[in-house]
Amino acid sequence: MDNQQLQKLVEDISRKDFQKAFRHLACFNPRLRTTGGRYLLRSHNIEINKKYLDERGVEELIGIIKHELCHYHLHLEKKGYQHRDADFKRLLEKVGAPRFCTPLPSNQLKRKMNTIQYRCENCQELYLRKKRIDTTRFVCGKCRGTLIYQGFKEK
Repeated sequence: MDNQQLQKLVEDISRKDFQKAFRHLACFNPRLRTTGGRYLLRSHNIEINKKYLDERGVEELIGIIKHELCHYHLHLEKKGYQHRDADFKRLLEKVGAPRFCTPLPSNQLKRKMNTIQYRCENCQELYLRKKRIDTTRFVCGKCRGTLIYQGFKEK
């Protein structure tokens, strides 16, 4: 699927599920990493993460498009368009759009690989971190013992 096909799909979903026209631009953004898509407030454009189409399929893509169209139409109508707003939650339920997209398998794999282990020298308490910490500055939360770097943890 290319940007023209995505544009047509977004316009069709907007007409069918929202009974309103989508008059702006929808495109794939290869720089999106952890989100399925985003609605841009200033330009009113919608950007979609193509990885979701490749890894999760068309159904997940349609859910993401519906979610972003909820932001789009509510913002243009000057109603509550943010995740926490009641208008947004009601419209999501009405059109059958997910509130959040499911995580990508490729992102889950990266997160699992980047877990760093530290163990307390005194009480043997195990700490898992995503980023390295300075063991000269940080100590065990239980006994204030010295933390020892154990390396990466494989899940």
